[in-house]
Amino acid sequence: MQQPKILDEIRRMSARVGKNILLVQGAGGNSSVKHGDVLWVKASGTWLADAEDKDIFVPVALSAARAALAQNDERIPLAPSAGTTLRASIETSLHALMPHPVVLHVHSVNTIAWAVRSDARDEFAERLHGLAWRYLDYHHPGLPLARAVGEIIAQDTVDVLILGNHGLVVGAADADAAEALVHDVESRLALPPREMRPADHEALDRLCAGTDYQLPADPLCHGIATDSVSCAIATRGSLYPDHVVFLGPAMPLVGRGDGLAAMLSRASAKVPLPVAILVADIGAVIRKDASPGAQAMLSCLALVTGRVPSTAEVRYLSAENEQALLNWDAEHYRRQLSGSR
Repeated sequence: MQQPKILDEIRRMSARVGKNILLVQGAGGNSSVKHGDVLWVKASGTWLADAEDKDIFVPVALSAARAALAQNDERIPLAPSAGTTLRASIETSLHALMPHPVVLHVHSVNTIAWAVRSDARDEFAERLHGLAWRYLDYHHPGLPLARAVGEIIAQDTVDVLILGNHGLVVGAADADAAEALVHDVESRLALPPREMRPADHEALDRLCAGTDYQLPADPLCHGIATDSVSCAIATRGSLYPDHVVFLGPAMPLVGRGDGLAAMLSRASAKVPLPVAILVADIGAVIRKDASPGAQAMLSCLALVTGRVPSTAEVRYLSAENEQALLNWDAEHYRRQLSGSR
């Protein structure tokens, strides 16, 4: 299928947004543009950062997608002659329901740092005053989230959606306006990161010697372990979907001494080793075979937890939420596809 010129604007915007780790990490986030009866949307498992270098958008039959959603059918019909083996984003139903020509969904750090809190309603009301915005409690991505969004947009004009324990969605007339609106929301919700104590690299190197673990590429990741507030937040539960999908539920914590070796010695062939582990007061380690997506999500976790104050009322995903994500075929596909770039 021939791609419209308007898609070039979406590619440029998506690449800019995707390269900003404060807005998007790894294969997270998605963007779309409506052109006639075709919805061009980011493919599942692809990276927005690659939008100008790779063919990451797929065409969806818009009216057919909306009709399917009306029947609670999550299957997304590609447009005739789509000519691709890629799947549409798992959030395509949300993009199809939003009436705006351009929709942009990001896992922006400042928004998530607020969206994981149960005590943030008054702050949202004050900081987002003047915008057409609404807040939604957490819903499983895909059809459940789309149904919740559909109920809201049927009642009112909404340009900004804050998704509890998930992220930010904006709708706008064009790509530049969508990007500007994301930056506006992020600036309104900006939170200063705590200063993190550096990792003990020598101690981590000794602990990792002879194991399947290594130090993460991003030194900011160590702050999850060296900062007591971040460590407490990260080890008590899962904050948002990509945390679960790429890192597993909650973050395992071991002591300074032989905690890592003891954990590895207890591991069995039936239970995969954790993707990443926090070593109390020392730093973080990550499996050598961890995907670029997992590395990016560990960075995201550091950026988010470092912005949540110790006094915040943090709301975690439930065990049922976690299992729904881990057992979801769409997420298995996305994780597999996003393992390399």
